[in-house]
Amino acid sequence: MADDGSAKENEGDKKIVHTYPLVKHSDMIEEMKTDCIELSITACEKFAANYEMAAKTIKDAMDKKFGTFWHVIVGEGFGFEVSYETKNLLYLFFGGNLAVVIWKCS
Repeated sequence: MADDGSAKENEGDKKIVHTYPLVKHSDMIEEMKTDCIELSITACEKFAANYEMAAKTIKDAMDKKFGTFWHVIVGEGFGFEVSYETKNLLYLFFGGNLAVVIWKCS
C-alpha cells in the first residue's frame, strides 16, 4: 500500500493536553513550589469556570501561609513581565492551556 501522507498530517494536527501541572519556570524552594502547585490544582479544578475566583483563592492561601504581597494570574492566552522578589515566582500550565502565574513583590 502506498503511504499518501495523511497519517502524518493527522499526527501533526493532534493537540497535546497535559492533565498534570507543567511547570514552565520556578525559582521557589522545593517545599513552597509543591504547596503552590497543589493550591493551584485545587483552585483551578474547583473554579474551572471562574478564573478570578481561582486566582483569589490561591492568593488568599499564599498570603496566609507565606506572608502578604502575593499576586496571582489565572487565565488563557496572556503574556506577562513582572518584577518580583527572588525565589518567589512560579509559572505553570494546567489542563492544557490554562496558565497560572504566582509571584511575590513588596
